[in-house]
Amino acid sequence: MSKVLVIEDDEAIRSNVLDLLEAEGYDGIGAPTGEAGLELAVQQLPALIICDVGMPGIDGFEVFEILSAQPTTAVIPFIFLSARAERQDVRRGMALGADDYLTKPFTRKELLESIEVRLRRSRASEPLAVPDAPVAQSSSANPAANVDAQPGVVIADPAMQALFAQVQRVARGQISVLILGETGVGKEVLAEEVHRRSGRGGRFVALNCAALTESLLESELFGYEKGAFTGAMRAKEGLFEAADGGTLFLDEVGELPPSTQVKLLRVLENRKVQRVGATTARDVDVRFVSATNREVEDESGLGDFRQDLFFRLNGISLTVPPLRERALDLAPLAAHFIAGACLSVERNSVPRLSDDALAVLKRYAWPGNIRELRNVIERAVLLCDGDAIQPAHLPPKLTAMRGPSTTTTTTTDLDPRARLLQQMEQIERDRVIEALTSCAGNQTQAAELLGISRRTLVTRLGQYELPRPRKRGT
Repeated sequence: MSKVLVIEDDEAIRSNVLDLLEAEGYDGIGAPTGEAGLELAVQQLPALIICDVGMPGIDGFEVFEILSAQPTTAVIPFIFLSARAERQDVRRGMALGADDYLTKPFTRKELLESIEVRLRRSRASEPLAVPDAPVAQSSSANPAANVDAQPGVVIADPAMQALFAQVQRVARGQISVLILGETGVGKEVLAEEVHRRSGRGGRFVALNCAALTESLLESELFGYEKGAFTGAMRAKEGLFEAADGGTLFLDEVGELPPSTQVKLLRVLENRKVQRVGATTARDVDVRFVSATNREVEDESGLGDFRQDLFFRLNGISLTVPPLRERALDLAPLAAHFIAGACLSVERNSVPRLSDDALAVLKRYAWPGNIRELRNVIERAVLLCDGDAIQPAHLPPKLTAMRGPSTTTTTTTDLDPRARLLQQMEQIERDRVIEALTSCAGNQTQAAELLGISRRTLVTRLGQYELPRPRKRGT
């Protein structure tokens, strides 16, 4: 018997809804105020919550926001009730991630259908147990706050637990999601989690918008017909069609050229896509998730990024905090990467991370975030022959940072392999700077000069803490 919490200050309405729930076989519990509803929600953990918007004291929006911030209650389907059919209320409630919104007076059929649909979707999105599968890492100190995530995802820090709880709620809707965060924080991992929790049966399809030229980008997104251009020997399905019924993730969406921005906006508005060289459009059912490390909202106001496209992509935004603000994630992430690095080099013994080495990692600001941490750990595993990773196995730029609790390791203290790696990193960093300088900051030309892809160049810029040149004319 599913338990349904009804938070409603009008006693007559609350009693009528509870009677209806009882008649339909639900276990209804009532709360006359937002404060009482919050207490019951935490204590009872109902299968669904129905909540009035306009209440004295804590109103419905505040109840929803408080429960959404708690991992144990954030996953509970939430239906708003309101006596006002004002559009701003509807927009606010749905933008926050509510599952449904009913305007008083509502019919018995409307309420029951909404309840049944939300409970059915909630059950469909519950994770299945997979025998012998690795378990996602989360906080062991607070088991009640653990949030289900895909294997290999570390969510030990409360900030990340709250974020993943928000993902679980946002995933159930169809609204477009914009993921914000610095380079290397794990935006694609979060996008995959949105898709995984959405219950959509189609594929998760990802594209890095900065990795392709304008013409290739449009061919990849929209597809093309045979003979559409020289070399089009056969028709090709685009990524919009490949993601039909699923999720399309556009990484570095801030790098989209203006012409592609216009075409993407059209797809977002009418859900139709037209292949290059085609005369007709095809319907697509795609959930859009995009990500950027740029201030696209500011750029949209300056004309660098279409404002109307920004509003379409930013149905709701999720911000991934940088690694330096996720102190509790550092040790489990390092342990996760150590195990992975040992597996990739077929090393039987897995070294631990010494306390001194962990102290060094904690002092560092991590401008490259998780991607940089993984590179540092993989390097340390290669240099470590013993049973523990020490500060001497870490890059000099980390050990050079002095702190109150850890002795500093100088370059002269490093073994020959560490000094060689440091020299190679400095040489490559200088080559990147020289290429960008000679190409006047043009990343595509600089990548060609270096013999690497543009995406690899962008990764190197983050790895070597180099600023990314702005586009010409900005």
